[in-house]
Amino acid sequence: MNEEILTMSQKDIRRLHVIQKVIEKGLKQVEAAKVLKLSDRQVRRLLRRVELHGAGGIKHGSCGKRSRNTTDEKLKGKILELYRNKYERFGPTLACEKLLEKDKVRISRETLRKWLMEEGLWYNSKKAREHRQWRERKNHCGQMVQMDGSHHDWLEGRGPKLVLIGYIDDATSRVYARFYEQEGTRSAIDSFKRYVKAYGIPMSLYLDRHAAYKCKGQPSIAEQLSGQMPLSEFERVLKELEVDVMHAGTPEAKGRVERLFKTLQDRLVKELRLEGAQSLQEANRCIDSYLPGFNKRFSIGAKNEEDLHRPVPQGVKLESIFCYKRAHVLRNDFTVIDQKRFYQVLDRIQAKEVEVQEDLDGKVKLVASGRYLRYKEIQQRIKRDIPKKKPGSKRRTPSNNHPWRSYKQETGRFNFAENRTF
Repeated sequence: MNEEILTMSQKDIRRLHVIQKVIEKGLKQVEAAKVLKLSDRQVRRLLRRVELHGAGGIKHGSCGKRSRNTTDEKLKGKILELYRNKYERFGPTLACEKLLEKDKVRISRETLRKWLMEEGLWYNSKKAREHRQWRERKNHCGQMVQMDGSHHDWLEGRGPKLVLIGYIDDATSRVYARFYEQEGTRSAIDSFKRYVKAYGIPMSLYLDRHAAYKCKGQPSIAEQLSGQMPLSEFERVLKELEVDVMHAGTPEAKGRVERLFKTLQDRLVKELRLEGAQSLQEANRCIDSYLPGFNKRFSIGAKNEEDLHRPVPQGVKLESIFCYKRAHVLRNDFTVIDQKRFYQVLDRIQAKEVEVQEDLDGKVKLVASGRYLRYKEIQQRIKRDIPKKKPGSKRRTPSNNHPWRSYKQETGRFNFAENRTF
């Protein structure tokens, strides 16, 4: 009896104590049911089991038996071995997906989480509660798109450090992203050009105050007179496409794209590892094949099915918008100087300024009054021949009776002692 009691839980010991009081007639079955918070019918069951089997009858019949849902030890060992060798640092959810997708092994997420924690391969991270002001999603797809760049060791040392420029639709959470060597004007313009070709022109873009996205210079005098603020090249592109620009003051303000990067820094990094990506080109090929499945699983439907993305208007050349633009004076000899390079305009035009358009590949075009000009690059601008002074020539000095001297004498501004004015 004493050995059986030692193997019981405190709950079973408490129940046995009350049932023994009922057997000794010190307590009624109805009163025991109230104390144990059981029905009187369950108390009668416990009473019969204790009378038949002694103190051990108070324990549940399945106590000590192997569960029918227990995973086979061989399968458990195989899964843990796969995790160590192939899916190291994968979260339980992502590891379950990859085990089913790559290895055809089905396992419960929580079961795998428990095994990994027992083996010391995974730890639950407790997040501090942060204050957030909830903002409702937009009603339409394309009404607002959040954009940002994520600096991370995406290739885990297998290749160069890359930056992921990401876009996420606020209404549907649909994602578009692409890798670049750095976060700057060129990568912002190129990524947005690809987004427009894929989905159309959104109504507004929500981004941070990075130098490539927001001009931090002071307005010129002409801009002050016209009441305009200076624009970065990327802001100029958005203005020409009639896309509203909103700059977030804090990362939390555009939390949707920030949470996206946190997810991709876990899932996409491991996907790149499985694909063996080692370069910028391989990383972009991987993400192009990865995003359709990602969007199919995690994107949602908008409240209103009407898509507000606008198609590119007919006749509009994206190359004339997604480029660098610089205005320069057209000199009298029909030359233009841009970035220390000289261009000779071959067309006869009546214009004071010429706009230099440089596309993302470095190709240059000259435009004046909406017309593309023929030109050629020259090594150096031809200098005009300026007559030089003859050697030995001296400055002519006025004579003593020159009217100029008379005027200086009358006004008292001539120094006779030193023979000079003061």
